[in-house]
Amino acid sequence: MPNRLDFSKYHALGNDYLVIDPTRTAFDPDQRTIQALCDRHHGVGSDGILLGPLPVKDDSAAFGLRVFNPDGSEAEKSGNGLRIFARYLLDAGYVKGASCRIRTPSGSSAVRYLEPDGSQVEVDMGQPSFRAGDIPFTGMAADLEVLETPLLLPESSVTITALSVGNPHCVLFPEHVTPIEARRLGPQIECHGDFPNRVNVQLVEVIDRKCIRIEIWERGAGYTLASGSSSCAAAAACRRLGLVDDRMRVLMPGGAIDLVFTGQGRILMSGPVQAVFQGHLDAGWMP
Repeated sequence: MPNRLDFSKYHALGNDYLVIDPTRTAFDPDQRTIQALCDRHHGVGSDGILLGPLPVKDDSAAFGLRVFNPDGSEAEKSGNGLRIFARYLLDAGYVKGASCRIRTPSGSSAVRYLEPDGSQVEVDMGQPSFRAGDIPFTGMAADLEVLETPLLLPESSVTITALSVGNPHCVLFPEHVTPIEARRLGPQIECHGDFPNRVNVQLVEVIDRKCIRIEIWERGAGYTLASGSSSCAAAAACRRLGLVDDRMRVLMPGGAIDLVFTGQGRILMSGPVQAVFQGHLDAGWMP
């Protein structure tokens, strides 16, 4: 580790990330270091690490990004992480215009700044897939869609709809959509054997055709106040099941995200980003 590690902290509806810019500070994203950084008692504290901008070999116009969960595992994508990183790119002077592209391991996402200061950001999250092989979900044939499918848990069975929005998600419509229920069901489903890469979990209440409310258990992070990709996944599941319209708001404990499904089935996600502070950790900070 270097003698000094510089970082910027942002949050999107209470879902907080540390941005570490490898062009400005040396950083080795090993599991122990990430866990220590995200620790809210011994480190800075966050729901994850955003490492970028990174070079993109096949797309010189895009900014490369890696996303790490607080347990040290790497995520394919993060909706709130994309909005936060877009705000960082603007703040740090990498972007001068009203849009940019960010590439994560799951692909390239188009970003649009809805406010000149980057406080409101829209991300094209792409098209969701309910195919078991795309999630992946091994409880059925890879070419089938995981729609209202039973999933056996240690003490009960639940009905799930699972999908990928660049990362894996599992959506439920339980009787009680509460933090307690999210904390109870979340870890059982996240690590279920039918999800070989683990899975993010959303508990959904449909308020009306333009609004849903969710509680979130995030893979590698646990109970979470807000999640952009979880909002997209929950809304996409509701839309696929005919419960909502193409424009809707997703309510979470941390706040609201607005979504639009385009005619091509792509999800446009928009919401706020707040800068918190910039700082550095000196030598000897590791517990």
